[in-house]
Amino acid sequence: MNEVATIGHNQAPDPIDEALAPYGDYITEAEAWLDGAAVENETQMKAVDALLKEIKAAEKALNAARDSEVKPLHDVYKAAMERYKPTQADLDRIKKCLIAAVDGFKRKLAAQKAEAERKAREEAESAAQALRDAHAKANASDIESQRAIAEAEREAEIARIKAAVAKKDSGVKGMITKTFYEVTDHRDLLHWIAKNDRDAITAFVEEYARKNHSLGAKMAGLRVWQDKVAK
Repeated sequence: MNEVATIGHNQAPDPIDEALAPYGDYITEAEAWLDGAAVENETQMKAVDALLKEIKAAEKALNAARDSEVKPLHDVYKAAMERYKPTQADLDRIKKCLIAAVDGFKRKLAAQKAEAERKAREEAESAAQALRDAHAKANASDIESQRAIAEAEREAEIARIKAAVAKKDSGVKGMITKTFYEVTDHRDLLHWIAKNDRDAITAFVEEYARKNHSLGAKMAGLRVWQDKVAK
C-alpha cells in the first residue's frame, strides 16, 4: 500500500539544510570543542585545524547556496531599480532647475519681509515707550494728559497688531534655513579641534594609520610590525 502523502510532503528541500548536510557532524564536534578551553598541545591543534577546515568548507557551501538563491532575486531588483533611475534623475533635474529659477526672488522677498517685520517691531516698541512716557507724565486731574494716554494706548495697540501681522507674514513658502560653512584657516581649526574634541583627533589618527600604515617608518609616531596568527 502506498504511503499517505502529508502536508508539505512535496516541498522542495531547504537550500541551507542541503548546503550544511555534509558538515553536520563537524559542526556538532566543533561546538563540543568550544567550551572555553584553549588548545594546549599539538594533537589538539591538529584536531582543531581539521575542524576549522571543514567549517570553512561549510561556510563556502552556505555562501554558494545563498548566492544561488539570492542572485536571481537581486538581478530582478537591480533591473527594476535601473528602470526607474532615468525618470527619477530627470525629475530631480527638473526640481533643481525650478528651485534655482525661484531662489533669487524668494531670497529677495524674504529679505523685504524681514525688513518690514523689523520696522514694524521697532514702531511697536517705540509706541509702547511713548505710552510709558505718557503714563509717567500723566496728571489724573488733567483731561488733556488723560486724552494723551488714551491716544498713546490706541497707537500702541495698532502698532502691536501691525508688528504681529508682519511677524506672521515674515516667512516665504518653500524656503528653509540652511547652514553654510567655510574653513578659513585649516591650522587654526585643527588646533581648536585638538583642544576641544580630542576624541575626534584620536579617531582620525587611528583611521589614517589603518589606511596608510604601509608607509611604515615614513610616518612619525607609528610602529608597524608583522607576526603570524591563526587563520
